[in-house]
Amino acid sequence: MIAFWKLNKVPLLLTFVSLFLYWLFAYDLIRTEYSKLITLYCALWLVFFLLMKYAKKNLKFLTTIAFLSRAIFILAIPNLSQDFYRFIWDGRMILEGLNPYLYTPESFILTGTNFPVSEANALYEGMGELNGSHYTNYPPINQLCFFIAALFSSSSILGSAVVFRVLIIAADFGTFFFGKKLLKTLNLPEKNIFWYLLNPFIIIELTGNLHFEGVMIFFLVWSLYLLHSGKWKSAAVVFALSISVKLIPLLFLPLLFFYFKKTNNTSSDVKKRENNEILKHVENDDHNRIPLTTKTSVDFKKLISFYTIVGITTLLLFAPFFSFEFVNNYSQTVALWFNNFEFNASIYYVAREVGYWFTGYNEIALIGKILPILVFLFVMRLAFFRRKIDTKILITNMLFAFTIYLFLSTTVHPWYIATLLILSVFTNYKFPLVWSFVIILSYLAYINLNKADKSENLWIIALEYTIVYGVFIWEVFISRRFPKHKKPV
Repeated sequence: MIAFWKLNKVPLLLTFVSLFLYWLFAYDLIRTEYSKLITLYCALWLVFFLLMKYAKKNLKFLTTIAFLSRAIFILAIPNLSQDFYRFIWDGRMILEGLNPYLYTPESFILTGTNFPVSEANALYEGMGELNGSHYTNYPPINQLCFFIAALFSSSSILGSAVVFRVLIIAADFGTFFFGKKLLKTLNLPEKNIFWYLLNPFIIIELTGNLHFEGVMIFFLVWSLYLLHSGKWKSAAVVFALSISVKLIPLLFLPLLFFYFKKTNNTSSDVKKRENNEILKHVENDDHNRIPLTTKTSVDFKKLISFYTIVGITTLLLFAPFFSFEFVNNYSQTVALWFNNFEFNASIYYVAREVGYWFTGYNEIALIGKILPILVFLFVMRLAFFRRKIDTKILITNMLFAFTIYLFLSTTVHPWYIATLLILSVFTNYKFPLVWSFVIILSYLAYINLNKADKSENLWIIALEYTIVYGVFIWEVFISRRFPKHKKPV
């Protein structure tokens, strides 16, 4: 025991400090305590980096810390987000046999009688008027998680939170399992997965604040691993499960266009080169070499089959909730994120100011229609930019597609960065890691909440994005680390 302590003294001390800081974050922090929030967050990041430095070769030790850090939150009520109250409401609606997509919580609260779920008033007060006045936009696998919580705890808010937390922690370790395997097959260091698993941002936003991006990410990483292993049919089903937690993976579907290839070899040339033990390659990326004698083209049969499986599986998952009223409510709710809501945006806020100069009004309705078109055009550019791609390039394209999506979004909540972070684990880019640190500034956006000015503090938003864009521009353009064709070896 003494020998173990001497060998691991620094990592163990860092672990104790880390767990204590997470306990303070979970049980002794109020969202409006801004100085305490920033201090704790920065301290956790310092300890995180030190752990990655001193224990980077001990993956079992890091895994144990990741689990214990999450376990600290098990009995905590989220202190930085209200969304989980709506999760509980939706789950209990399903438990009562009601379709959560057809009713708003407000519609029941305003009647004052016949509440469909237990603790209705407490849940409505917790989620807030804005959330309670809109139809739910959470896809069916997300609703399944809500239902499981209602099944195990139909009358306790804390009990439901515990069930949510267990599901999210399980998903994180599923991401760890398949992410580590994918890193290994891509010839990347397995320890890279801890930039996600041990990241304070991930632990706080997913385990602490109960956001289900972690479940979506689990299915996405699992799907990528299956795809890389050649099990594309299973990958399509799992990809659909990811979409059915959050709709974000829909953005990545066009990027698969050139992934499925059929190959024709010129046999005589191949044999000749093999006999001379000379095989020249066209190098598309560090891990993707294609013989000069090989011609590639899209395997449309596989591609269409993949898309079909994804589409049918997704529709089947939505089927239990289907009605024309559901389609109308769901489409309207999703549209709100582009045409009505605004928070922690970057390019949109610049466009909004330009709109004020020309018209004197907030032109979100118009800008919110233009920005998704720009995202679509960029994704199409990525999808058809290069014909020969492998899994590593596919993931890099996903990273840039989602980055541009966030840069052009009207609403960027902190937990959205989780998807960007997991994708970066399989690349050389670090700007998502930097963003996962500075995103805490978004919680200071309404630092003037109790003052006359109720709007976001744009100076704080500007500081956040100055850092993010600065690192992004350095990595992508100045350092010239954007993936590109290399000269043949």
